[in-house]
Amino acid sequence: MPYLFTSESVSEGHPDKVADQISDAILDAMLTQDPSSRVACETLVTTGLVVVAGEITTKAYVDVQKVVRDTIDKIGYTKAEYQFEAQSCGIVNAIHSQSPDIARGVDEGENKEQGAGDQGMMFGYANRETKEYMPMALALSHRIVKELARIRKEQPGLIGYLRPDAKSQVTIEYDDNHKPLRIDAIVVSTQHDDFVQPESNTPQAQDAAEKKMLAQIKNDIIEKVLKNPDIIPQDLLKDTKYFINPTGKFVIGGPHGDSGLTGRKIIVDTYGGRGAHGGGAFSGKDPSKVDRSAAYAARHIAKNLVAAGVADEALVQVSYAIGVAEPVSLTVNTYGTAKVKLTDGEIARKVMGIFDMRPKAIVERFGLKLPIFSETAAYGHMGREAFTKEVKLEYVQVKENGQGREEIRRTEMKPVEFFTWEKLDYVDKVKGAFGL
Repeated sequence: MPYLFTSESVSEGHPDKVADQISDAILDAMLTQDPSSRVACETLVTTGLVVVAGEITTKAYVDVQKVVRDTIDKIGYTKAEYQFEAQSCGIVNAIHSQSPDIARGVDEGENKEQGAGDQGMMFGYANRETKEYMPMALALSHRIVKELARIRKEQPGLIGYLRPDAKSQVTIEYDDNHKPLRIDAIVVSTQHDDFVQPESNTPQAQDAAEKKMLAQIKNDIIEKVLKNPDIIPQDLLKDTKYFINPTGKFVIGGPHGDSGLTGRKIIVDTYGGRGAHGGGAFSGKDPSKVDRSAAYAARHIAKNLVAAGVADEALVQVSYAIGVAEPVSLTVNTYGTAKVKLTDGEIARKVMGIFDMRPKAIVERFGLKLPIFSETAAYGHMGREAFTKEVKLEYVQVKENGQGREEIRRTEMKPVEFFTWEKLDYVDKVKGAFGL
């Protein structure tokens, strides 16, 4: 019996994503100067205000106000009429140092290996529905809001009224073998300028103006975004239902329309409701926090297992105890799609022999002490394409001398890899271990 499955995404201008991007921008600014920074940074955004709080231990000096304003400006909140604007919003900084009780369980020392930054379980997932090895409903939802942001920034003449806040949702119909058949429904809500003014102050004139505005938005989104084959596979648009700005007018949005918090879009960040989620958010956390680093490592395992042909679908769970390096458990679920004559438990045991899941090994394998995290804070942490670009790093060395404390800074440009956990660099090792 065919069934439906739905996932959603949100744009970089959604208030929760604004908060995520600020938290990760502060993390990156710390790592740029001090790769050993310990950061747990939370952000709240609302009308005209940003509140930054958390626990940070670092040798870096970061102008938090500048980082916050630059991030908001990059997103596109640059007009006073948004009532949340990069240069005029208030900023409250409530950051303090990390608890020494946590640090003692995580820090490395003589005869002591780096332990996990917390207890908990993390999940990684992959399947064959898209070239990204991601669930189709989520992948398409990300593409829609990412394209709206691209048009707003790079092609404003194409759809000139777009504002930063937007959401998308895609519903896929599957057959009995769990293969996508068609797109049943697409929902897009985009913030917009009040670009059609009523001819008078009467309710009738206001209603007519809003209907004209909505008709234009519906036509533009369907024809210029959803009918773009680079965004949506056109062969899947069969009797598809479109819901474009279904509430009507969407002028008030962003942090003025709704407050935003770091870590409130964890399903958008991962697999859109497929697989599972351990509950821990990512943004604003340095890689000693296994909520983030081990979730990336679990995705890397799942993707390489599927790409190697071990299974068509894989969910990997890993769990930790705070201060302990070795995982408490590692579990694999192939949902009955395994292509090898092994149980899921036997597959998991082989996986433990291939992938080192100790926190320090994960950090080193993926280069997680580098400032790579702002790129992850919108449009998903998983399913992205790995790439390399030059990044400016400023190393800080602190020396004590007779005059007191002295900081020596050295700046260099360095090629840095992003989304390293998306690389298929373990496929050959997996094939060898499983005899494929």
